[in-house]
Amino acid sequence: MAASVAVVGLLGGEPVGKAAGRALEAADLVVGGRHQLDACRPPPARTLAIEGALGPVLDAVAAEPGRVCVLASGDPGFFGVVRALARRLGPGRLEVHPAPSSVALAFARLGLPWDDATVVSAHGRPLAEAAAVAAGSPKAAVLVSPGSPPEALGRALLDRGTAPRQVAVCARLGEPGERVDETDLEGLAAGTWDARSVVVLVEAAAAVAPAPTLAWGRPEAAFASRGGMVTKGEVRAVALGKLALPPSGVLWDVGAGSGYQTALLCELAARVCAVELVPELAGAAAERLATLGYDNVLVVVGDEAGTPTGPQTFDLGVTDVMFTDLGAIARGSAETRASESVPAGGDVRYLATTDPGNLFDLTVTGTAGVDVVVEATGAMEHGTRVILDALEGGRHVVSMNAEVDALLGHHLDAVAAANGATYSI
Repeated sequence: MAASVAVVGLLGGEPVGKAAGRALEAADLVVGGRHQLDACRPPPARTLAIEGALGPVLDAVAAEPGRVCVLASGDPGFFGVVRALARRLGPGRLEVHPAPSSVALAFARLGLPWDDATVVSAHGRPLAEAAAVAAGSPKAAVLVSPGSPPEALGRALLDRGTAPRQVAVCARLGEPGERVDETDLEGLAAGTWDARSVVVLVEAAAAVAPAPTLAWGRPEAAFASRGGMVTKGEVRAVALGKLALPPSGVLWDVGAGSGYQTALLCELAARVCAVELVPELAGAAAERLATLGYDNVLVVVGDEAGTPTGPQTFDLGVTDVMFTDLGAIARGSAETRASESVPAGGDVRYLATTDPGNLFDLTVTGTAGVDVVVEATGAMEHGTRVILDALEGGRHVVSMNAEVDALLGHHLDAVAAANGATYSI
């Protein structure tokens, strides 16, 4: 059996706790950044500095027959080396001894709670994406880097027109050179700061929330809708969770309607383009999203035939209408958009549909894999048609329509059995 690998977080150049200290003392090979190796002065053991690409270091750790200790700053499982080690060696080989994270220390120095804060890293991702996430959050901490220093973050936030923030640049936390400087966005952009910092950005009203933030979503009544037709929050929560949205890229919300789903997507994605065919709904959605403080979204009027304005490419599409070619939305008409504007890797994931006939037509791209239909219309006649079409097409149905079930439940059970499907409520 391969030997375990200790991953030790440092605070002020020292392990935290007796177990972490023993892991360092027992190591045959100590791995870490040059400043970490210099700070903790490991015992007489071979050392390997992490300089440049991590791949060769992981190779060396995997090949080492003796005991290995990998050093990291703060909590190595929080935007740290544990992710790479777990992928390469497997979680079972790791013994992790964390220290307080730099984010925890930053908020502690400021005397602020951070269970309601958004944390984003500018390591290994475009700074613009980290800035977009931070700009959309009333309280945020950004882990900057030499390639994306605090002043560059400040300029990116100002370029986005971000509302005023209280700013704290927390540098070298827990080390002899620790420093905390408070400023504003203009001062952040104009200064020259230590790249080994955590930048805390807080709207004045959000500094101390009355309670930890545990709720998810937005009140449905805050959004305009067509006849009160807004998918219930519980359904949205499950559906959005299943999408496994990526942390970066441009996300298109096609068929944005009132903007309710768009608001949730703005909380999860770096950049959102909301497309809505009805001008009145698009205008109401744009106004409400602005009132809620989302500046990482663009609302445009358009449909599957193309949009008159907006980004020409997308990384992920979320739609409430089934399209045979969502790429057409990004391309627009053949006369006005070039097909190469759509990236080769553009991903499309369907959330729901207001045209259920597409679900049961195997000629529509992407529908052959539909196994289960969730009927959540709340309408008697329309809901009945959706359920029957699904069952007759051999799709299983989960209905949320108690009225239909009370009147036709026995008949629907029989239709399901005749077509090898299951009807459930």
